[in-house]
Amino acid sequence: MVNTSDLIAYTSDPAFSLDDEMCVTGWNDGARELLGYTDSEICGMTCAKVLQAFYLTGEPLCSMLCEGRSCIISGKKWGINNCLVRHKNGEMIPTRISSLVLPIEARIPHSKETVAVIILHKVQSETVEAAPENPLRIFALGTFALAVSGKGLNVENWKRKKAITVLKCLISHLNKPVHRERLIEWIWPDADPDKSWARLKVTVSYLRQALREGGVNADIIETKGQSYLLRSNLVWIDSDEFCALVSKGREMLRANDLAGAKKHLEDAESLYRGEFIEDEPYSDWCIIERERLREIYLELLDSLAICYIETGSYTTAARICRTALSSDPCRESFIRTLMKSMISMGRPDWARASFVSWRRSLEKEYGLSPTEETLAIFRYI
Repeated sequence: MVNTSDLIAYTSDPAFSLDDEMCVTGWNDGARELLGYTDSEICGMTCAKVLQAFYLTGEPLCSMLCEGRSCIISGKKWGINNCLVRHKNGEMIPTRISSLVLPIEARIPHSKETVAVIILHKVQSETVEAAPENPLRIFALGTFALAVSGKGLNVENWKRKKAITVLKCLISHLNKPVHRERLIEWIWPDADPDKSWARLKVTVSYLRQALREGGVNADIIETKGQSYLLRSNLVWIDSDEFCALVSKGREMLRANDLAGAKKHLEDAESLYRGEFIEDEPYSDWCIIERERLREIYLELLDSLAICYIETGSYTTAARICRTALSSDPCRESFIRTLMKSMISMGRPDWARASFVSWRRSLEKEYGLSPTEETLAIFRYI
């Protein structure tokens, strides 16, 4: 197997290496400076978590749709002339990416050895590349965005901002007709009902026109009597795909297909860039869907942690558990799995410290105490 540590260290550009599970195996000073992470922070992170990259048009690059990932897994070289990668502090950096990829026949399966080197070149220009034909893509998890054929629609420049809100409302009630009175109540709660109905018709008309001008040929907003419906069969929505991947991954896990489950669940995790329509934190119309997807996300993390433990990836399992506990400290299953992971790593001291810190926070913030099941593992340690 090729030893790439020296190659990365002496590469003039920022670079890092990946194993066959797209996890970072090493990186150089240039990558540390460009992205801002320390060696301890980068340990066990996937390429997607490190780069958090976007096409210049606004469409997420680091997701299950990533062409680079599929190329590297299949042993093909890959690169992109212009994209944006995220620094640890949130700054988006214009970057060109190239790669060195080991062919399949030269690899040792499941060895955790390096199979690719990713080289980052910071660039000044932001030339948009052509992208393949695609339907309207709606990114509702995290920062809201729309893209058609790889080109992001600059919704921030739309003259009628409420058109975006109408679309978000329809996404929040996918496959369900939303009555015009509900939309009016959500969008213009204090306005005159008669005037609001006329305003809604103009807003929906503007939304349709803006989507057509953006390259959406199909009429994705359907009028059903006095209601509107987003035709989900004509669009791709990350939250919808996320749910399908989690469902399939958990089904495979129940069937003891660890490899298949892990792939589907990791694909789902790559899509969850943040909470559902997070730029509408106080809007009533998306709360139910946001909580539903948040619950599915926690189920995903639980299943992923099981996959990593069963395959001996204890460090990654611990990372997953910490992520889950930061979102919901009351989920005791995650502190139990975290302790088990650390014990398997040969670090019972870490397990003890994690439990003590978690218990202190649980009692202080929520006035709760650990269950007997959790205490039993702590006593075992």
